[in-house]
Amino acid sequence: MIRRISAAAGLAPVLGPYSQAVVANGFVFTTGQVPFGADGSAPEDFEDQVARCLENLVSVLAAAGSGLQHVVKVNAYLTSPEQREPFNRVYARYFTDDLPARTTVCVSIWEIALEIECVAVVPEVVA
Repeated sequence: MIRRISAAAGLAPVLGPYSQAVVANGFVFTTGQVPFGADGSAPEDFEDQVARCLENLVSVLAAAGSGLQHVVKVNAYLTSPEQREPFNRVYARYFTDDLPARTTVCVSIWEIALEIECVAVVPEVVA
């Protein structure tokens, strides 16, 4: 069974033909989360933007029945090599134990500083 999530609580509405996440075969695959809140605003400070992206992931994962503790892979897209250290500082506050695999690359993104996506396990609920 495949379940699509398109309106997770606390996130800005989807602006294109995609889902915020797809749950399939016990995994949740998120779209890239950008540093915008539900009201469309983004923090000025880069570290606050990283935190906003990760909080958006928390919301999407919760809507899928998962959480950061179940993340197995993270892909992070930064726009400058100088962002690596501040990114890692914030990232380490969210992922402290049992670290997921991660790929971090620098790319040009449409007028945003970063984007983060992940794959997580959706734990089975035992009734």
